[in-house]
Amino acid sequence: MRKIGAGLLTGVGIGGIIIGFAAQKSLGNLLAGFQIAFTQPIRIDDVLIVEGEWGRVEEITLTYVVVSIWDQRRLILPITYFIEKPFQNWTRVSADLLGTVFLYMDYTIPIEPLRQELTRLLTTNPLWDKRVNVVQVTDTNKDGSIEIRFLMSASNSSRAFDLRCNVREAMITFIQNNYPESLPKTRLEHKDKFANL
Repeated sequence: MRKIGAGLLTGVGIGGIIIGFAAQKSLGNLLAGFQIAFTQPIRIDDVLIVEGEWGRVEEITLTYVVVSIWDQRRLILPITYFIEKPFQNWTRVSADLLGTVFLYMDYTIPIEPLRQELTRLLTTNPLWDKRVNVVQVTDTNKDGSIEIRFLMSASNSSRAFDLRCNVREAMITFIQNNYPESLPKTRLEHKDKFANL
């Protein structure tokens, strides 16, 4: 009887350890769910960048989060993901965003007409929220071009994306029509091998 009892207790002990390891992940998810509920780093309809994808939080449970991706896919992540890994929340405090458009032009492009054209484009575009309107040369490249940044603002991420696309297309058309010689050029250095003869 004593041997049977000792064997039974050993079996229960080993079984408890196995169940404990199995339940550890579930318990971790549950505790993370409570932590998310109290601290609220994410909320329903927040716009996030997770796993390299842009999406909107569609559902939050105690064990997982459903993110609706821009192309209508659903990304389902364990709730612990938002405790253990970094992510971007574009609407944590406010939905207002800055949008940027980068164009790479030849050094001959005049900057002031670009500023005037951006102002004209933004004032006629209902997507612009009238907060930010900036044109800056932000870099020069070894390939002989300059980096021009067009900075604008919008009330949310969807409007910012559409505004950026509109401005990019309109500025390219403006440059093609008015300063085609300032479009990026490929420069080659040619040395005449017979020059020293």
